[in-house]
Amino acid sequence: MQLWIDTFSYRNRLRRLPPQQKVLFAGIVLLFALITRPIVQCAIALWMSVWIVNYAGIPSKIYGRMLSVAIAFWFTSIPALLIAGVALSERSRIQTDVLSGFSIGSHYLYLSQQGMLQAGLIFTRTIATVSSLYFLLLTTPLSEILKVMRQARCPEILTELLLLMYRFIFILLSTANQLWMAQHSRNGYCTYQRWFYSLSLLVSQLFRKTMENYQQFVLSTAARGFNGTFRVWSPQQYQPSRRYTIEAGFGCFLLLLSLCF
Repeated sequence: MQLWIDTFSYRNRLRRLPPQQKVLFAGIVLLFALITRPIVQCAIALWMSVWIVNYAGIPSKIYGRMLSVAIAFWFTSIPALLIAGVALSERSRIQTDVLSGFSIGSHYLYLSQQGMLQAGLIFTRTIATVSSLYFLLLTTPLSEILKVMRQARCPEILTELLLLMYRFIFILLSTANQLWMAQHSRNGYCTYQRWFYSLSLLVSQLFRKTMENYQQFVLSTAARGFNGTFRVWSPQQYQPSRRYTIEAGFGCFLLLLSLCF
């Protein structure tokens, strides 16, 4: 996944746009995605999809797969929102909120109409905000995002933590995937008992491998003269686009107008 994101962030069609403009645009759209109504949030998600797929040239399959991850997290919150329970003595109090339900002992479980409405609101907000963040992630390399954050006088400790988290999260996933493939090729998950044994072995080996990678990273940075601050060099020559600037400005103006109606 790291290779996908890095490859597309360096080779997309919006690569030559100034990163300051892309960070500012994504930040403004993200703000509108948080405060506008659901129908406007759906429009934001579609608009960002056009930027990502049509303008940046990111394959729709890759973008759809990344969106499915966010939707999967949304699905995990559905049961807690839709299913509610009260004591049988308090059933009359929630009659207007009940879609259907049944009794278990002294309690009454039901599908909540209010919970369904909340699930819909969370879905539109999730899609709108995630598509805004994906636009920035898929069109701008992390080194340029950190450069913009430093120009905006963000605390240095914050930018360095973002850099380290970005690197080590994918190292952890890559190591886990390699260990899982090695175990799977040796029939490590063929039976129920072997599945638990292999999983416990994977967790213990994953910790050891991660610590080894961390030690290698510390040694490699020390060998390059690391003095406590990460410096990122970006040789890219940027070319502002009047067309994209006008479209982004006009779209943000329409989003601002949507707050008035």
